Amino acid sequence: MAGNRSVVLRGVKNMQVEDLDFPKLQMPNGKKAPHGVVLKIVASNICGSDLHIYRGSFPAPEGMVMGHEMTGEVVEIGSDVEFLKEGDLVSVPFNVACGRCRNCRNGRTEVCQTCNPDADSAAYGFNLGGWDGGQAEYLFVPYADFQLLKFPDRDQAMEKIRDLALLSDILPTAFHGLMEAGAKPGSTVYLAGAGPVGRCGAAAARLLGASCIIVGDHDKDRLALMKRNGCETIDLNEDVPLQDQIEKILGEPMVDCAVDYVGTEAHGIGKDADKEDPAYAINQVIDVTRAGGATGIIGIYGPDPLAESKDEQNGIYPIEFGNAWIKSPKITAGQAPIMHYNYELMQAILWDRMPYLSDMLQTKVISLDDAPQAYADFDNGSQEKYIIDPHGMIAS
Repeated sequence: MAGNRSVVLRGVKNMQVEDLDFPKLQMPNGKKAPHGVVLKIVASNICGSDLHIYRGSFPAPEGMVMGHEMTGEVVEIGSDVEFLKEGDLVSVPFNVACGRCRNCRNGRTEVCQTCNPDADSAAYGFNLGGWDGGQAEYLFVPYADFQLLKFPDRDQAMEKIRDLALLSDILPTAFHGLMEAGAKPGSTVYLAGAGPVGRCGAAAARLLGASCIIVGDHDKDRLALMKRNGCETIDLNEDVPLQDQIEKILGEPMVDCAVDYVGTEAHGIGKDADKEDPAYAINQVIDVTRAGGATGIIGIYGPDPLAESKDEQNGIYPIEFGNAWIKSPKITAGQAPIMHYNYELMQAILWDRMPYLSDMLQTKVISLDDAPQAYADFDNGSQEKYIIDPHGMIAS
Protein backbone atom coordinates (compact mmCIF):
# COMPACT_ATOMS: atom_id res chain seq x y z
CA MET A 1 0.00 0.00 0.00
CA ALA A 2 1.20 3.53 -0.75
CA GLY A 3 2.39 5.88 1.97
CA ASN A 4 0.89 9.23 2.79
CA ARG A 5 3.15 12.29 2.60
CA SER A 6 1.75 14.85 5.03
CA VAL A 7 2.42 18.27 6.56
CA VAL A 8 3.28 17.56 10.21
CA LEU A 9 3.57 19.94 13.17
CA ARG A 10 6.99 19.58 14.79
CA GLY A 11 6.93 22.59 17.09
CA VAL A 12 6.21 26.31 17.02
CA LYS A 13 6.77 27.62 13.48
CA ASN A 14 8.13 24.24 12.44
CA MET A 15 6.21 22.36 9.75
CA GLN A 16 7.73 19.31 8.12
CA VAL A 17 6.63 17.13 5.19
CA GLU A 18 6.86 13.50 6.32
CA ASP A 19 5.96 10.11 4.87
CA LEU A 20 3.29 8.46 7.06
CA ASP A 21 1.18 5.32 6.74
CA PHE A 22 -1.69 5.16 4.28
CA PRO A 23 -4.99 5.87 6.14
CA LYS A 24 -7.10 2.99 7.42
CA LEU A 25 -10.88 2.86 7.71
CA GLN A 26 -10.78 3.30 11.46
CA MET A 27 -11.55 5.91 14.10
CA PRO A 28 -8.85 7.64 16.20
CA ASN A 29 -9.59 5.16 19.01
CA GLY A 30 -8.86 2.24 16.68
CA LYS A 31 -12.47 1.16 16.17
CA LYS A 32 -13.26 0.00 12.64
CA ALA A 33 -15.25 2.48 10.54
CA PRO A 34 -17.19 0.78 7.73
CA HIS A 35 -19.11 4.07 7.36
CA GLY A 36 -15.94 5.84 6.19
CA VAL A 37 -13.96 6.45 3.04
CA VAL A 38 -10.39 7.29 2.09
CA LEU A 39 -9.89 10.33 -0.13
CA LYS A 40 -7.10 11.19 -2.52
CA ILE A 41 -6.62 14.87 -1.72
CA VAL A 42 -7.12 17.20 -4.67
CA ALA A 43 -6.90 20.49 -2.76
CA SER A 44 -6.05 21.25 0.86
CA ASN A 45 -5.85 24.88 1.90
CA ILE A 46 -3.75 26.64 4.52
CA CYS A 47 -6.21 28.52 6.75
CA GLY A 48 -5.72 31.50 9.03
CA SER A 49 -6.77 29.18 11.85
CA ASP A 50 -3.75 26.99 11.02
CA LEU A 51 -1.56 29.98 11.86
CA HIS A 52 -2.86 29.90 15.44
CA ILE A 53 -1.37 26.41 15.71
CA TYR A 54 1.77 27.40 13.78
CA ARG A 55 2.42 30.29 16.17
CA GLY A 56 1.65 28.29 19.28
CA SER A 57 -1.44 30.20 20.40
CA PHE A 58 -3.66 27.13 19.88
CA PRO A 59 -1.90 24.18 21.54
CA ALA A 60 -1.65 21.01 19.47
CA PRO A 61 0.40 17.85 19.90
CA GLU A 62 3.71 17.47 18.14
CA GLY A 63 3.31 15.09 15.22
CA MET A 64 -0.24 16.15 14.35
CA VAL A 65 -1.07 16.21 10.64
CA MET A 66 -2.23 19.71 9.75
CA GLY A 67 -5.16 20.93 7.68
CA HIS A 68 -8.94 21.14 7.85
CA GLU A 69 -9.94 22.54 4.41
CA MET A 70 -10.02 19.57 2.06
CA THR A 71 -11.42 18.56 -1.31
CA GLY A 72 -10.77 15.06 -2.55
CA GLU A 73 -11.53 12.07 -4.75
CA VAL A 74 -12.99 8.91 -3.22
CA VAL A 75 -10.52 6.03 -3.63
CA GLU A 76 -11.62 3.54 -0.94
CA ILE A 77 -15.11 2.89 0.43
CA GLY A 78 -16.27 1.22 3.63
CA SER A 79 -18.85 -1.54 3.46
CA ASP A 80 -21.62 0.61 4.98
CA VAL A 81 -21.23 3.52 2.52
CA GLU A 82 -24.22 3.58 0.15
CA PHE A 83 -24.32 6.91 -1.69
CA LEU A 84 -20.72 7.43 -2.80
CA LYS A 85 -18.54 5.58 -5.29
CA GLU A 86 -14.89 5.53 -6.23
CA GLY A 87 -13.98 8.53 -8.38
CA ASP A 88 -16.54 10.90 -6.83
CA LEU A 89 -15.16 14.39 -6.18
CA VAL A 90 -16.25 15.74 -2.79
CA SER A 91 -15.84 18.62 -0.35
CA VAL A 92 -15.05 17.78 3.28
CA PRO A 93 -16.64 19.99 5.97
CA PHE A 94 -13.99 20.78 8.56
CA ASN A 95 -16.42 19.81 11.36
CA VAL A 96 -16.19 16.07 12.01
CA ALA A 97 -19.80 15.05 12.68
CA CYS A 98 -21.58 11.74 13.18
CA GLY A 99 -25.05 12.68 11.87
CA ARG A 100 -26.61 10.63 14.67
CA CYS A 101 -26.41 12.63 17.91
CA ARG A 102 -28.97 15.20 19.07
CA ASN A 103 -26.97 18.17 17.84
CA CYS A 104 -26.21 16.69 14.42
CA ARG A 105 -29.87 15.80 13.91
CA ASN A 106 -30.70 19.43 14.64
CA GLY A 107 -28.20 20.66 12.04
CA ARG A 108 -25.61 21.71 14.62
CA THR A 109 -22.72 19.74 13.17
CA GLU A 110 -20.19 22.17 14.65
CA VAL A 111 -21.03 20.80 18.11
CA CYS A 112 -21.28 17.06 17.40
CA GLN A 113 -21.51 15.20 20.69
CA THR A 114 -19.74 11.97 19.73
CA CYS A 115 -16.65 12.67 17.58
CA ASN A 116 -14.52 14.20 20.34
CA PRO A 117 -14.48 12.56 23.80
CA ASP A 118 -13.27 15.77 25.44
CA ALA A 119 -15.74 18.34 24.05
CA ASP A 120 -18.85 18.70 21.90
CA SER A 121 -16.79 19.80 18.90
CA ALA A 122 -14.51 17.90 16.52
CA ALA A 123 -12.36 18.99 13.60
CA TYR A 124 -9.65 17.64 11.33
CA GLY A 125 -6.09 18.77 12.07
CA PHE A 126 -7.10 20.90 15.01
CA ASN A 127 -6.48 18.90 18.21
CA LEU A 128 -10.22 18.38 18.56
CA GLY A 129 -10.77 14.65 18.84
CA GLY A 130 -7.51 13.27 17.48
CA TRP A 131 -8.49 13.53 13.80
CA ASP A 132 -5.66 13.69 11.27
CA GLY A 133 -5.68 16.73 9.04
CA GLY A 134 -5.82 16.76 5.28
CA GLN A 135 -2.67 18.62 4.23
CA ALA A 136 -1.58 15.27 2.92
CA GLU A 137 -1.86 12.95 -0.05
CA TYR A 138 -4.74 10.94 1.48
CA LEU A 139 -7.33 11.36 4.24
CA PHE A 140 -9.75 9.11 6.13
CA VAL A 141 -13.26 10.58 6.51
CA PRO A 142 -15.83 8.89 8.80
CA TYR A 143 -19.62 8.93 8.38
CA ALA A 144 -19.01 9.64 4.72
CA ASP A 145 -22.60 9.42 3.44
CA PHE A 146 -23.58 12.09 5.95
CA GLN A 147 -20.55 14.34 5.85
CA LEU A 148 -19.32 14.61 2.29
CA LEU A 149 -20.67 17.05 -0.31
CA LYS A 150 -20.48 15.45 -3.75
CA PHE A 151 -19.95 17.71 -6.74
CA PRO A 152 -22.53 16.88 -9.44
CA ASP A 153 -20.12 17.00 -12.39
CA ARG A 154 -16.44 16.22 -11.96
CA ASP A 155 -15.17 18.11 -15.03
CA GLN A 156 -17.21 21.21 -14.18
CA ALA A 157 -15.95 21.06 -10.60
CA MET A 158 -12.30 20.80 -11.64
CA GLU A 159 -12.73 23.90 -13.79
CA LYS A 160 -13.83 25.82 -10.69
CA ILE A 161 -11.77 23.95 -8.12
CA ARG A 162 -10.00 27.05 -6.75
CA ASP A 163 -13.36 28.44 -5.65
CA LEU A 164 -14.96 25.13 -4.68
CA ALA A 165 -11.97 24.39 -2.45
CA LEU A 166 -13.23 27.20 -0.19
CA LEU A 167 -16.41 25.25 0.67
CA SER A 168 -14.77 23.14 3.35
CA ASP A 169 -14.43 26.08 5.73
CA ILE A 170 -13.82 29.74 5.04
CA LEU A 171 -16.64 30.51 2.60
CA PRO A 172 -19.43 28.86 4.66
CA THR A 173 -17.81 30.21 7.84
CA ALA A 174 -17.86 33.74 6.45
CA PHE A 175 -21.44 33.25 5.25
CA HIS A 176 -22.46 31.94 8.69
CA GLY A 177 -21.16 35.09 10.36
CA LEU A 178 -23.30 37.23 8.08
CA MET A 179 -26.39 35.08 8.53
CA GLU A 180 -26.06 35.23 12.30
CA ALA A 181 -25.63 39.00 12.00
CA GLY A 182 -28.88 39.22 10.01
CA ALA A 183 -27.41 40.38 6.69
CA LYS A 184 -29.99 40.64 3.90
CA PRO A 185 -30.69 42.68 0.75
CA GLY A 186 -30.08 46.33 1.54
CA SER A 187 -28.18 45.75 4.80
CA THR A 188 -25.23 47.90 5.74
CA VAL A 189 -22.38 45.68 6.91
CA TYR A 190 -19.08 46.19 8.72
CA LEU A 191 -16.49 43.41 8.45
CA ALA A 192 -13.53 43.41 10.82
CA GLY A 193 -10.57 41.93 8.98
CA ALA A 194 -9.60 41.59 5.31
CA GLY A 195 -7.77 38.31 5.57
CA PRO A 196 -8.98 35.35 3.50
CA VAL A 197 -12.09 34.70 5.62
CA GLY A 198 -12.93 38.41 5.72
CA ARG A 199 -12.62 38.54 1.94
CA CYS A 200 -14.97 35.56 1.70
CA GLY A 201 -17.28 37.58 3.95
CA ALA A 202 -17.24 40.47 1.51
CA ALA A 203 -18.06 38.12 -1.38
CA ALA A 204 -20.84 36.51 0.65
CA ALA A 205 -22.26 39.90 1.64
CA ARG A 206 -22.49 40.80 -2.04
CA LEU A 207 -24.23 37.49 -2.76
CA LEU A 208 -26.75 38.31 -0.02
CA GLY A 209 -27.44 41.73 -1.52
CA ALA A 210 -25.91 43.95 1.16
CA SER A 211 -25.97 47.59 0.14
CA CYS A 212 -22.80 49.01 1.68
CA ILE A 213 -20.00 46.60 2.61
CA ILE A 214 -17.36 48.24 4.80
CA VAL A 215 -14.12 46.41 5.59
CA GLY A 216 -11.64 47.48 8.27
CA ASP A 217 -8.02 46.34 8.38
CA HIS A 218 -4.50 47.60 9.11
CA ASP A 219 -2.96 46.23 5.90
CA LYS A 220 -3.06 48.72 3.03
CA ASP A 221 -2.63 46.04 0.34
CA ARG A 222 -5.60 44.10 1.66
CA LEU A 223 -7.68 47.26 1.78
CA ALA A 224 -6.72 48.09 -1.80
CA LEU A 225 -7.87 44.61 -2.86
CA MET A 226 -11.22 45.14 -1.13
CA LYS A 227 -11.62 48.59 -2.68
CA ARG A 228 -10.98 47.11 -6.12
CA ASN A 229 -13.79 44.64 -5.49
CA GLY A 230 -16.42 47.23 -4.65
CA CYS A 231 -16.10 47.53 -0.86
CA GLU A 232 -15.75 50.66 1.23
CA THR A 233 -12.63 50.46 3.38
CA ILE A 234 -11.39 51.79 6.71
CA ASP A 235 -7.68 52.00 7.49
CA LEU A 236 -7.49 51.11 11.17
CA ASN A 237 -4.07 52.76 11.41
CA GLU A 238 -5.83 56.15 11.30
CA ASP A 239 -6.30 57.64 14.76
CA VAL A 240 -10.03 58.24 14.31
CA PRO A 241 -12.78 56.43 16.27
CA LEU A 242 -14.36 53.64 14.27
CA GLN A 243 -17.88 55.04 14.62
CA ASP A 244 -16.65 58.35 13.17
CA GLN A 245 -15.08 56.61 10.20
CA ILE A 246 -18.29 54.67 9.54
CA GLU A 247 -20.33 57.88 9.79
CA LYS A 248 -18.07 59.47 7.18
CA ILE A 249 -19.07 56.67 4.78
CA LEU A 250 -22.72 56.10 5.67
CA GLY A 251 -23.83 59.39 7.19
CA GLU A 252 -24.54 57.56 10.44
CA PRO A 253 -22.12 56.00 12.94
CA MET A 254 -23.44 52.43 13.02
CA VAL A 255 -24.29 49.58 10.67
CA ASP A 256 -27.13 47.06 10.57
CA CYS A 257 -24.81 44.13 11.17
CA ALA A 258 -21.14 43.52 11.87
CA VAL A 259 -18.89 40.47 11.84
CA ASP A 260 -15.58 39.87 13.60
CA TYR A 261 -13.34 37.83 11.30
CA VAL A 262 -10.17 38.49 13.32
CA GLY A 263 -10.33 36.88 16.76
CA THR A 264 -7.67 36.93 19.43
CA GLU A 265 -4.90 38.34 17.21
CA ALA A 266 -6.66 41.69 16.84
CA HIS A 267 -4.91 45.06 17.09
CA GLY A 268 -6.18 48.46 18.15
CA ILE A 269 -6.99 51.57 16.17
CA GLY A 270 -4.74 54.56 15.52
CA LYS A 271 -2.22 55.03 18.31
CA ASP A 272 -3.01 51.48 19.48
CA ALA A 273 -2.58 49.94 16.03
CA ASP A 274 0.71 48.26 17.00
CA LYS A 275 -0.77 46.86 20.20
CA GLU A 276 -2.23 43.35 20.08
CA ASP A 277 -5.23 42.82 22.34
CA PRO A 278 -7.52 39.78 21.98
CA ALA A 279 -10.62 41.83 22.83
CA TYR A 280 -10.15 44.66 20.34
CA ALA A 281 -12.06 43.27 17.35
CA ILE A 282 -15.01 41.86 19.28
CA ASN A 283 -15.48 45.15 21.14
CA GLN A 284 -15.24 47.12 17.88
CA VAL A 285 -17.95 45.15 16.09
CA ILE A 286 -20.26 45.28 19.11
CA ASP A 287 -19.69 49.03 19.35
CA VAL A 288 -20.57 49.80 15.71
CA THR A 289 -23.70 47.62 15.49
CA ARG A 290 -26.90 49.65 15.75
CA ALA A 291 -29.51 49.13 18.45
CA GLY A 292 -31.52 46.06 17.54
CA GLY A 293 -28.83 44.87 15.16
CA ALA A 294 -26.76 41.72 15.36
CA THR A 295 -23.13 40.68 15.46
CA GLY A 296 -21.37 37.51 14.36
CA ILE A 297 -18.17 36.55 16.17
CA ILE A 298 -16.35 34.24 13.76
CA GLY A 299 -12.74 34.90 14.79
CA ILE A 300 -11.28 32.28 17.13
CA TYR A 301 -11.45 32.92 20.88
CA GLY A 302 -10.14 30.55 23.49
CA PRO A 303 -7.35 30.08 26.01
CA ASP A 304 -4.18 31.50 24.46
CA PRO A 305 -0.86 30.57 26.11
CA LEU A 306 0.86 33.43 24.26
CA ALA A 307 -1.46 36.16 25.60
CA GLU A 308 0.02 38.81 27.88
CA SER A 309 -2.41 38.58 30.80
CA LYS A 310 -3.22 35.56 32.95
CA ASP A 311 -6.95 36.03 32.27
CA GLU A 312 -6.45 35.97 28.50
CA GLN A 313 -4.20 32.92 28.77
CA ASN A 314 -7.20 31.26 30.42
CA GLY A 315 -9.64 32.50 27.77
CA ILE A 316 -11.13 35.37 29.81
CA TYR A 317 -11.48 38.62 27.87
CA PRO A 318 -12.62 42.15 28.83
CA ILE A 319 -15.77 42.42 26.73
CA GLU A 320 -17.54 45.80 26.94
CA PHE A 321 -20.95 44.23 27.31
CA GLY A 322 -22.26 46.88 29.69
CA ASN A 323 -22.06 49.52 26.97
CA ALA A 324 -23.82 47.25 24.48
CA TRP A 325 -26.61 45.91 26.69
CA ILE A 326 -28.88 48.93 26.19
CA LYS A 327 -28.89 48.27 22.42
CA SER A 328 -30.60 44.88 22.90
CA PRO A 329 -27.82 43.18 20.94
CA LYS A 330 -27.84 39.75 19.38
CA ILE A 331 -24.36 38.25 19.53
CA THR A 332 -23.56 34.82 18.10
CA ALA A 333 -20.15 33.17 18.33
CA GLY A 334 -18.48 29.86 17.61
CA GLN A 335 -17.63 27.60 14.71
CA ALA A 336 -19.86 27.42 11.67
CA PRO A 337 -21.99 24.35 10.85
CA ILE A 338 -20.48 23.99 7.38
CA MET A 339 -23.08 21.50 6.14
CA HIS A 340 -25.83 24.06 6.76
CA TYR A 341 -24.51 26.22 3.91
CA ASN A 342 -22.11 24.33 1.64
CA TYR A 343 -24.62 22.93 -0.87
CA GLU A 344 -26.19 26.30 -1.66
CA LEU A 345 -22.80 28.01 -1.86
CA MET A 346 -21.58 25.24 -4.18
CA GLN A 347 -24.52 25.96 -6.48
CA ALA A 348 -23.78 29.71 -6.37
CA ILE A 349 -20.22 28.99 -7.52
CA LEU A 350 -21.19 26.49 -10.20
CA TRP A 351 -23.77 28.90 -11.63
CA ASP A 352 -21.33 31.85 -11.63
CA ARG A 353 -23.09 33.88 -8.94
CA MET A 354 -19.75 34.59 -7.26
CA PRO A 355 -17.44 35.37 -10.21
CA TYR A 356 -15.35 37.81 -8.11
CA LEU A 357 -14.36 35.22 -5.50
CA SER A 358 -11.03 34.24 -7.06
CA ASP A 359 -9.84 37.82 -7.34
CA MET A 360 -10.80 38.56 -3.75
CA LEU A 361 -9.03 35.45 -2.41
CA GLN A 362 -5.84 35.65 -4.52
CA THR A 363 -5.54 31.84 -4.48
CA LYS A 364 -2.15 30.31 -5.18
CA VAL A 365 -1.71 26.60 -5.88
CA ILE A 366 1.42 25.04 -4.37
CA SER A 367 2.93 21.58 -4.00
CA LEU A 368 3.04 19.64 -0.75
CA ASP A 369 6.77 20.29 -0.50
CA ASP A 370 6.14 24.05 -0.71
CA ALA A 371 3.79 24.01 2.30
CA PRO A 372 6.33 24.77 5.08
CA GLN A 373 7.54 27.88 3.22
CA ALA A 374 3.93 28.90 2.50
CA TYR A 375 3.22 28.79 6.24
CA ALA A 376 6.15 31.11 6.86
CA ASP A 377 5.07 33.47 4.07
CA PHE A 378 1.46 33.52 5.32
CA ASP A 379 2.71 34.22 8.84
CA ASN A 380 4.73 37.14 7.47
CA GLY A 381 1.67 38.76 5.89
CA SER A 382 1.31 37.26 2.43
CA GLN A 383 -2.02 38.21 0.83
CA GLU A 384 -2.39 34.89 -0.98
CA LYS A 385 -4.67 31.99 -0.08
CA TYR A 386 -2.50 28.89 -0.41
CA ILE A 387 -4.05 25.73 -1.88
CA ILE A 388 -1.90 22.61 -1.56
CA ASP A 389 -2.16 20.29 -4.57
CA PRO A 390 -0.46 17.06 -3.43
CA HIS A 391 -0.93 15.13 -6.70
CA GLY A 392 -0.58 17.88 -9.31
CA MET A 393 -4.26 17.64 -10.32
CA ILE A 394 -5.10 21.36 -10.49
CA ALA A 395 -4.48 23.11 -13.81
CA SER A 396 -2.18 26.12 -13.63
